[in-house]
Amino acid sequence: MIKTGYGFGTTALEVAAAADLAGRRAIVTGGASGIGVETVRALAAAGAEVTIAARDVDAGQRVATSLALSTGNRHITVARLDLSEQESVKAFARNWDGPLHLLVNNAGVMATPQSRTREGWELQFATNHFGHFTLTLGLFNSMRAEGARVVNVSSSAHLMSDVHFDDLHYTRREYDRWQAYGQSKTANILFGVEAGRRWASEGITMNALMPGSIATNLQRHLTREELQERLRRSGATATRRVKTPEQGAATTLVVATTPLLAGISGRYFEDCAEAAPAEAGSHLRGVAPYAQDPEAAAHLWKVSEEILWSLRAA
Repeated sequence: MIKTGYGFGTTALEVAAAADLAGRRAIVTGGASGIGVETVRALAAAGAEVTIAARDVDAGQRVATSLALSTGNRHITVARLDLSEQESVKAFARNWDGPLHLLVNNAGVMATPQSRTREGWELQFATNHFGHFTLTLGLFNSMRAEGARVVNVSSSAHLMSDVHFDDLHYTRREYDRWQAYGQSKTANILFGVEAGRRWASEGITMNALMPGSIATNLQRHLTREELQERLRRSGATATRRVKTPEQGAATTLVVATTPLLAGISGRYFEDCAEAAPAEAGSHLRGVAPYAQDPEAAAHLWKVSEEILWSLRAA
């Protein structure tokens, strides 16, 4: 188990203070809101050249301008990326030029009403998994031999659902928005397990994390009552287990920068340390065994490639 000396209350800037990212290039998806902003702030403060990948370029530019002033780092840029649109994802990857040392797959959607992309995919799985899968593979050549790290922002909601390979997109079963979110977050963890097997010799590592219970725009599809019920069921209260965005981004910075993760993939972190196996019935802490199952991870990769290749052939 990897321990870092940081904990629940640590902020991203506190982690960044121990890192030197000068000369390193980073991408943060969803870097224009929530913990994405704090992730960009901390990476820029550590000296990285950061690209904010966001659907709303104007919002991204406002964040970039503000953070350039507050950090003194003028190397913060913005590029459009909509993870729910495969063409947008592929265009972003095609337009990337030069090496990439750090990819933070941070953006996502949560507990959305039942929606489908133009391909007919369930929106949460399409955005949270397929979008980042296509992006990461599209940037592979820019990361190889760079000692690159990929950081997948997952969630304790992965404890709510394994990946249902027989019905990924809820075409036969009744839609449950929390289970749909949960399986997409499980996929984020499994992605790193198989990436570690495939890319160990390529200088690329991938790990996942749970940022914590944080009030951000991610909850925009929930009513106040639904959010309060979600927090109650998770065991969170106003004084326990709820983090600020600055604290929520800290585990991302740990996974992105700690020397303890050199050459290591497929792990899952929470509160700035590697998570223990989840206890039976837990929906708040730990990692589910199915989220680190190498056979499931290999199957997810294979299925993802097949689905995306079939799209190209259509």
